[in-house]
Amino acid sequence: MKPNVLAIIPARGGSKGFPGKNKAILKHAPLLAWSIAAGLEANCVSKVIVSTDSEELAQLGRIWGAEVPFLRPNEISNDQATDVMFLQHALQHFLMKEDWHPEYVVLLRPTSPLRPKGIVDTCFTKLMAHSDADSLRIVTEAPQTPYKIWWQTNDFLYPILSPPDGIPEPYNAPRQSLPKAYWQIGTLDIIKSEVIISKHSASGSRILGHYLPPDYAVDIDQPGDLVIAQQRMDLLKDCIQPQKP
Repeated sequence: MKPNVLAIIPARGGSKGFPGKNKAILKHAPLLAWSIAAGLEANCVSKVIVSTDSEELAQLGRIWGAEVPFLRPNEISNDQATDVMFLQHALQHFLMKEDWHPEYVVLLRPTSPLRPKGIVDTCFTKLMAHSDADSLRIVTEAPQTPYKIWWQTNDFLYPILSPPDGIPEPYNAPRQSLPKAYWQIGTLDIIKSEVIISKHSASGSRILGHYLPPDYAVDIDQPGDLVIAQQRMDLLKDCIQPQKP
């Protein structure tokens, strides 16, 4: 039997650094719509919802094809709220109000709109093939090696990471000799619901990685990032596009 999969697009109304970020226009559609489109495109997804505290964003979500079955409470919509809070809130809503318990949650952040066609289904198939995994998230190559990053106290430097096997002073070693590092990007996460509910975690401890090239790694944090996203999208050609309502 096909498992139930809930796609959640988190979209708080408040954004101090970039007011109105989730409704900012990228090409022909608001950022919110790009994540909704990724959820609707996926064959594995049973339901696509927007989790927001804003009636304006709720209406925008409905216009672009998502369901908005609730408004998120204020206490899990501030700057200190964590992902697991709104994920648990959504799962509990469906369990209590509709007696529906999806086995998996797909997290699609509006601030990471560049997604190749079929990516959700590809990642879901990969996670399903690893029964011992708690979740999957997208990674790309880290722009800098973490073995050359330091913390400082009393003017002295200390390496953030312990040396890898066979390399006693990685901060003095050529970058090419160090283990390849990967950087998590916000393209999508897929999490087993039992991990969210029972382990109170948005990832668990056994996390599968799925690689995407660095060109997809755009995080919309300020207006100038929209220009970068559009330029990348024009080059990539294969990104999931929202359909005008």
